[in-house]
Amino acid sequence: MSMDLERPLRHPDLGSAPLMSKRARWLVVIGFLLPGSAQLLAGSRRLGRIGISATIFLLVVGAATLLGLILARVATFSFFTNGIVLFVIQWLIVAYAVLWLVIGFDTLRLTRLVRVQPGWRVPVAILSVLLTVLPAVGAAWAASTVGAGRDLLGGLFQGAPAVEPVDGRYNILLLGTDAGEDREGLRPDSISLVSVDAETGQSIIVGLPRELVGMPFPEDSPMHEVHPNGFGVAPNALSDWGGCNIGDTPFCRLNAVYAELEDFPDYGNYQGFYADVVANGSSPGIEATKDAVSGATGLEVQFYVLVNMDAFSSLIDALGGVTINAQERLPIGGRIDEFTGELVDVEGWIEPGEQGLDGYAAQWYARSRYGSAEGDYARMARQRELQAAILAQMQPANVLARFQDVAAAGAQLVETDIPQSMLGRFVDLAEKARDHTPVNVELVPPALDPEYPDYAVAQQLVADGVAATSPPPEEE
Repeated sequence: MSMDLERPLRHPDLGSAPLMSKRARWLVVIGFLLPGSAQLLAGSRRLGRIGISATIFLLVVGAATLLGLILARVATFSFFTNGIVLFVIQWLIVAYAVLWLVIGFDTLRLTRLVRVQPGWRVPVAILSVLLTVLPAVGAAWAASTVGAGRDLLGGLFQGAPAVEPVDGRYNILLLGTDAGEDREGLRPDSISLVSVDAETGQSIIVGLPRELVGMPFPEDSPMHEVHPNGFGVAPNALSDWGGCNIGDTPFCRLNAVYAELEDFPDYGNYQGFYADVVANGSSPGIEATKDAVSGATGLEVQFYVLVNMDAFSSLIDALGGVTINAQERLPIGGRIDEFTGELVDVEGWIEPGEQGLDGYAAQWYARSRYGSAEGDYARMARQRELQAAILAQMQPANVLARFQDVAAAGAQLVETDIPQSMLGRFVDLAEKARDHTPVNVELVPPALDPEYPDYAVAQQLVADGVAATSPPPEEE
């Protein structure tokens, strides 16, 4: 069989233009389908063996990856989110792209275009160049995308060991900050706790108002020593009348816990609190906020994700915008005139109904303090609605097509202490979570009064939500 192929391919009749045309088409097509095969049949067998071996190797890796995704999803995801593995993959793609170019242009040389029928010369040349250059360009894009992903993962996630779930759940604190020139320090505007079942991916999202006061700290928290009766509640280590360093008792709110630890580390017996957390990507203020949310909800907070609302705009634009269903008319920009009490300097309006928003408008949809009868509580709900809309846009095809822009925006948008070693588990849970609708629990009026909270009621509401997102117990 090989001898029959070699006669027209390796030792063709150079004087037969129809035969040379057919040979040229064959070489280009088989060289594309199995890089190196044209060289093995009509050119350098050594180069052909290298090309075929490299191609078979990549096909085996691809098949092993698909098998891994079927049989061991978490392990496979963990493997391909490792920085060293991504570095190796990036340069393997680059090396294969270079090899593809070498083989492709060598195949064009082997076609001996001057011996091909005149009518076939240009089509064969164009087809050969396209089948050589376009895959190489795609490989270059893939290598660049892998590199961007590696940089993002390396800069965003920590190198800490994996953590096991608590009572079968992973509990992640989401903090949304809205920095501005008129705002001193970090005071989260949006505070949510996401609790995900470690087996099914079902989740509960607990919304906590920033005005929540008197949060109890767990007994094993260092903050419990200073505030044994709740944050700012009398008596405490600061005063027999209670309070906190950030302000008087009415200002000892949930969104002030961070500033209490970060802005007043040398007061209130906070010296040395959470001293070992910085190496893991956290801070004393974040850890104290975790403990406050743990005490308020009854769920042990394991990780945090800090989202800079000011950078939402670039992420949403990178994703191609988001679609929301506005329930009320909301201003873009604007402020209240201190003399007239009227809303002034409005740049535009987000009208009621389904709207496609770019990053700038979406940012104002989440941050606007005006136009809502329920004030900050409606704002909290809109922020979570926007988070859900962003997740809806995080479809693999959309993210992949815009990956470099998404990665660049993500690096500015998020801080977290989630270990990189756990990405495989969380990617797997995220895929499972698409099959379930999250249960929302809002710790706001009328269920809970933030100024006079009953934490037994709060924890029962959370427990009911957890029960609704947990698989039923197996019968013995």
